[in-house]
Amino acid sequence: MSFLAIDIGNTRLKWSLYDAPRPGAALLAHGAEFLENIDKLADGPWAALPTPTAILGCIVAGDAIKRRVLEQLELWDVHPQWVVSSPAEAGLTNGYDHPTRLGADRWVAMVGARHRMLAQGPERPMVVVMVGTAVTVEAVDTHGKFLGGLILPGHGIMLRALESGTAGLHVPTGEVRLFPTNTSDALTSGGTYAIAGAVERMVQHVRQHCQAEPACYMTGGAGWKMAPSMSVPFELVDNLIFDGLLAMADERFQALVL
Repeated sequence: MSFLAIDIGNTRLKWSLYDAPRPGAALLAHGAEFLENIDKLADGPWAALPTPTAILGCIVAGDAIKRRVLEQLELWDVHPQWVVSSPAEAGLTNGYDHPTRLGADRWVAMVGARHRMLAQGPERPMVVVMVGTAVTVEAVDTHGKFLGGLILPGHGIMLRALESGTAGLHVPTGEVRLFPTNTSDALTSGGTYAIAGAVERMVQHVRQHCQAEPACYMTGGAGWKMAPSMSVPFELVDNLIFDGLLAMADERFQALVL
């Protein structure tokens, strides 16, 4: 049997095929496509894959993209499931005012982070950061309750906002510097330190609220850009959403494994 996990963000669709729907399953194949190219999946990278036994996806890109992906999934006679944030799942409790309005990617990433943390040692609170088109910073207590989180613009949105609102700032991407001495470096450093400051403030909040040092995880396509600029230790994880999808699949598709 095999399990297909799909992560559809604002820019790319990423997919991974595993030999079973459970944490620690062997990775059989994986890939990524920009959203403008997803109509080629069925005739391209998915064409040679074995028919998955189960499919679970996480999508934030909207209904139009979802319909295009469903057309590609018609390649197989398998009904896909899509994650919708719920009051509780896979060991995590949702403290959002309206649990179903929490972004599915945020929910799945937190599930993945908690399972990773428990595999590494005893229960701890967590701060979970995704750095992409937008940046999210989540707080989870020691017992797996999502306390709340921050949303702020990613690097690209910050730069475009400054360019559109300020004359003369159409400059190349710069480097992160302690003391920037040109406009490119000033813009890049400003955006980086704005994100770092929000993350570090959340770490302080969790530390004080839970009276314990949080385990900190960072993921997302631009996570590698942020990691060198953080003043608190973070584990950089490439596929935290896939970790979460595997943990959720372990509960949802248990009957298929038995």
